[in-house]
Amino acid sequence: MNLLKWVNRIVTGILIILLVSVAGIVLSTKLTNGEPEVFGYQLKTVLSGSMEPNIQTGSIIAVKSVDEDEREKFQKGDVITFLEEDRLVTHRILEVKKTGSHIQYITKGDNNNTPDSNPVLADNVKAAYDGFTIPHLGYFINFAQSTNGSFLFMILPGILLLGYSILTIWKTLRQLEDEYKKTPI
Repeated sequence: MNLLKWVNRIVTGILIILLVSVAGIVLSTKLTNGEPEVFGYQLKTVLSGSMEPNIQTGSIIAVKSVDEDEREKFQKGDVITFLEEDRLVTHRILEVKKTGSHIQYITKGDNNNTPDSNPVLADNVKAAYDGFTIPHLGYFINFAQSTNGSFLFMILPGILLLGYSILTIWKTLRQLEDEYKKTPI
């Protein structure tokens, strides 16, 4: 019986942690318009293999947002996240070019054969990557944000917690009723 209580507590704890964690991720994503931030870093899901083997497809990377002053200070070898045709791309800088008062970066994915076709204007650099990666977690995050994932990670644990609470209350009421019946009047 004592083992059953511990199993119940562990299951309840896991369900609560899962529910709160996923709710936190979803809430953070909604509040930041799809850009969840942790300790000043934005979490991005890697959607292509252009930076493999250093950054694997499906990984989560943490990138630090850069302000206007920092955009022109990158050097060859730095990995930056920049805006290209309404999408964010994370590639390595091959070369820094100064044209008049503007700075452009020639970039390339580590796994690509050739540099990117268009130079990146410093104004288009949004963030810098400094090596923090969690492999394959991006698949989980994308699934958790989908309709099926929301059901599996938010609604289902909520239903299970509710069901477990009802079962616990029902058991407690039965025990109280049994004790009441045993008590002489």
